[in-house]
Amino acid sequence: MAVPDARAAESARAPRASAPWALERRGDRTRERAAILNQVLLCAVVFVLFILVGVGPFSGDVLLFLAGVVLIFLITGATFVIPWNRLAVGWLALIPLLDMLAIGVMRLATPGGAVGLLWIFPTMWLAAGFGMLGLSAVVVVVGVDLLTAQQFTDGMLLLTVVLIAVGVTSYLSAGRAAAQRTLLGKQAFLLRRVIERTRRQEQEVTEVLDAVDFGVIRIAADGDIAVTNDAHGRLQRARRSAEDADAETTAFRDDGVTPLPDDELPLQRALRGEAFEGQVVWFGAEPGPRQALSVTVRRLTDPSGTDAGAVLVSRDVTAELSALRARDELVASVTHELRTPLTSILGYLDLAIEDPETTEQVRANLDIAERNAERLLAIVGDILAASSAASVVQASLEPGILDARDVVLAAAEALAPRAAARAISVDTSALQSAPVWADALRLRQVVDNLASNAVAYNRDGGTVFLESRTDGLSSWIVVRDTGVGMNDDELAGLFQRFYRANPARRAGTGLGLAISRDIVRAHGGEITVDSSPGIGSTFTVKLPTTSTGRPPS
Repeated sequence: MAVPDARAAESARAPRASAPWALERRGDRTRERAAILNQVLLCAVVFVLFILVGVGPFSGDVLLFLAGVVLIFLITGATFVIPWNRLAVGWLALIPLLDMLAIGVMRLATPGGAVGLLWIFPTMWLAAGFGMLGLSAVVVVVGVDLLTAQQFTDGMLLLTVVLIAVGVTSYLSAGRAAAQRTLLGKQAFLLRRVIERTRRQEQEVTEVLDAVDFGVIRIAADGDIAVTNDAHGRLQRARRSAEDADAETTAFRDDGVTPLPDDELPLQRALRGEAFEGQVVWFGAEPGPRQALSVTVRRLTDPSGTDAGAVLVSRDVTAELSALRARDELVASVTHELRTPLTSILGYLDLAIEDPETTEQVRANLDIAERNAERLLAIVGDILAASSAASVVQASLEPGILDARDVVLAAAEALAPRAAARAISVDTSALQSAPVWADALRLRQVVDNLASNAVAYNRDGGTVFLESRTDGLSSWIVVRDTGVGMNDDELAGLFQRFYRANPARRAGTGLGLAISRDIVRAHGGEITVDSSPGIGSTFTVKLPTTSTGRPPS
């Protein structure tokens, strides 16, 4: 059967809504199509019935029956001609009412026939398309037919009950359909508003990202690059222009000298699921143009807590690092000039102290002056070492095969008096024989610095654990303490020059760790730290066992 005209039903039961989802588009011919579909279906059934009456015996009034059939055909023709969408919806009710009149004429022609079943079509149309008013019209028409019948039969009563039941069912179904359509209309309207708002927000975010001067890459959970901004493209173009077009990309660590392996590039680390902050990478080799990028990667999680990818932010810090390098060169120049007069001062102080004519009072004063001059010379030496390029450190190395355990044991022996003064124990039970390719003097400098920090930042009565081990390809030296530890902010600047994580704990220049890292990297190794506030810190030095980085044969 035809689908009831639910739009007409909604209009009949309530005034047209003024909400945006209820506005009918201009040129909508839904009402005309529904009227034609319902009427054509009834006309087709009546035509088939007319053919059956024409070929078989008919005991009723043929002319009266024919009049009812012709009336149905005329109503169908009028349905096609009249523009129902331009008329008020109430005029459309004339079609099913006239259909019921025509069917009533046909019933008069055959009082005992089943022509009354044809009333089902206009009944459904009226009840579904015109709400309670249409259902009331059905009940009135069926009741009048029942009361005016010349002969009351059980079939007439059953037909009346069936027609009323069909009308009520159509009315309720149309109501549910109208409510669902209204709800869907509201949801569609809200969805359109959400989509429009999302598009505006996306456009605003895109404009903001394109306006900033740092590159942004959104990495999806599967590793695909989901979003990039214009600044990232500009940084990449600048990087490529700083390199030889025929050469492969050359990347260096933050010192600008130590080559950076491909698996430690920021994007590769991000794709592996790592998160880090402020990794500085130099692109391009001297003496050509170079570019330095500071890269930060933050991991993202969805509402369920699972990994949703990452955001990579890159910033051009070439000018900043170049300024820092110029500062270091200036500091190196000044400190270098200071060493000569300080050395001369120390020499003359030694001569004055050793002069037998010097009195004890004067000698005591000269001893104080000598100690402070030596301390000043040591500070100048640290500043000069920190300000020197990594190439200077590299040139001063005289590496060879040595056992890391012996170096650590010697450092532990020298550290023992300072540790004992604060009841700090030094545990060397985990030291194992570990060959390294390193400069003995420089490696001792690194271990001394890490071990002295482990004592200085430890608690009274704490413990310093010294370890060494190897896997044949690399060897590790581990210095672990049970001290105050460091938070993330302190760890971020730990290897920066002139940085002190806890200046209240001890005085110093803040250059020790920066110098140690330069020394370790000059050997082709790396130094890392893991720390937790209130628990302690662990420094790990990784060094190659041979000059080639391959295990000995």
